[in-house]
Amino acid sequence: MRNITIAQARRIALAAQGFAEPRPTGKIDLRHLRRVVDRVGVVQLDSVNVVARAHFLPFFARLGNYPMALADRLGWESGDMVEYWAHEAALIPVEDWPLFRHRMEGDAHWSSMRRWQEKNRKTVDQVLDEVRARGPIRPADLESHTSSRGPWWDWSDAKVALEGLFFTGQLTVAKRVNFSRHYDFPERVLPAEVVEARIEPEEARRLLLKKALKHHGIGTARDIADYYRMGLQSSVPILADMAAAGEIDVVAVADWKGPVYMSPDARIPRAITGVAVLCPFDPVIWNRPRTERLFDFHYRIEIYTPPPKRVFGYYVFAILLDGELVGRIDLKGDRKADALRIRGSYVEEGVDPTRVAPSLAVEMRTMADWLGLDDVTIEPKGNLAKALAKEL
Repeated sequence: MRNITIAQARRIALAAQGFAEPRPTGKIDLRHLRRVVDRVGVVQLDSVNVVARAHFLPFFARLGNYPMALADRLGWESGDMVEYWAHEAALIPVEDWPLFRHRMEGDAHWSSMRRWQEKNRKTVDQVLDEVRARGPIRPADLESHTSSRGPWWDWSDAKVALEGLFFTGQLTVAKRVNFSRHYDFPERVLPAEVVEARIEPEEARRLLLKKALKHHGIGTARDIADYYRMGLQSSVPILADMAAAGEIDVVAVADWKGPVYMSPDARIPRAITGVAVLCPFDPVIWNRPRTERLFDFHYRIEIYTPPPKRVFGYYVFAILLDGELVGRIDLKGDRKADALRIRGSYVEEGVDPTRVAPSLAVEMRTMADWLGLDDVTIEPKGNLAKALAKEL
């Protein structure tokens, strides 16, 4: 069995996610964003808009100052991608949609939603009739038809019905306007060959696990299963079968428990260079236990933590520098002040702030330009603030 050092494992993971490649120096177009999608597989969606919406930020981390409108064009206009609940709510390549049909139709996902649909069949049928007659539709377009409150997040019956039909694959998202979903039938949105494709559940799970390992590069069974939110118990024997068949590699990483798998596509670059800031929804850091094991970096999102109990801030990015997570930075795009505000900046214990500050200052200027903001301001909070303020 091949032994992999933790430093090599980091480089494998970052290379799999596209960080071994230099950022483009010329004009950035859809081809560059498609290459990022090939690396990450899943672009998570989230409504938080403190800096920019979540789906814009992984592209910035890997490409730098790209035209933001390209991400929306790729997601909802190009035909390349479609929404589904892959990791969380996410954009996925359109050809991957059939791989989730077993989740839509049969497994333990959405069992409570299916029970609601059975109990409220008349409402569901009415919603389907409305979509059939009117085309892409928002929950707000149906609010006049239903007024009682549903059991999820105080949603109306119309919202619950639409979301349930989306979860179970009977509807998909045709477009978003002001980030609001417009639902329609898959056959009116997706290519016929995608809608008609049928993949046996066991084969779909196998393909998803293989994709997850490709995007991770290296990981434990728990790491790999988490990428597409698959059950660990069902994933373990599939991974073991793939390893026995020589489809994936089994390696050893010091202090990692259980089998460690490595993608046959994985490469180990000699070095990862450059700086990037990773939002809370970036695939490199969204699995917090893996992040800690791989980078010795304890990271938690504090959006839902009461302000007095926050340690680092509200919307904190991890700082990636030369292949290591060296610190974190709390950011806000302040449109009224026309500035990117740095509300707190920190390096990890033992990291020299003067090593981080020069590259990070350039990245903050790049991010401000990308956001269309004129200035970068910094608050004197954190052990990186003084060195970073000097560079800015």
